[in-house]
Amino acid sequence: MPENPPLGLLLRLVHQHWTQAVDNALDAAGFGDIRPPHANVFTFTPAEGIQVSELTKLAHVRKQTMTQAVEELEKLGYVERRPDPNDRRGRLVFLTGRGKAVRPIASATGRKVDERWAELTSAEEMETLRQALRLLFEKVRDDVPARPASDTDG
Repeated sequence: MPENPPLGLLLRLVHQHWTQAVDNALDAAGFGDIRPPHANVFTFTPAEGIQVSELTKLAHVRKQTMTQAVEELEKLGYVERRPDPNDRRGRLVFLTGRGKAVRPIASATGRKVDERWAELTSAEEMETLRQALRLLFEKVRDDVPARPASDTDG
């Protein structure tokens, strides 16, 4: 590791540690077909359903990325799409029973990782980090540099 690593690298490496713990727990529980890009669907799908375009906004990913994740999860039986009663052309994404079973495992594992990190540092340091990241995210949320258009956007 570089002596003074960029913050982005540190965030990515710590996130990978957290994600690996969740992936391992899901795999052990029989959900080994879930991949990291699917996480946004589980995280942001409310009980009343949601359109893919809204999932895209909440997760800050490209529509193509979210559409692919939803399609994969639908084939695997974690989500289903139903007509949107408020939009004749729209469809809502809902978690199935199998999809709903993922959340408690992922949440419990995430809490265990948080607790372990607090043991390795301190609860106060973890809360300071959480608050600093929350504040930073609130300030940069709408300040994302525009991507150059490509043939795959849309």
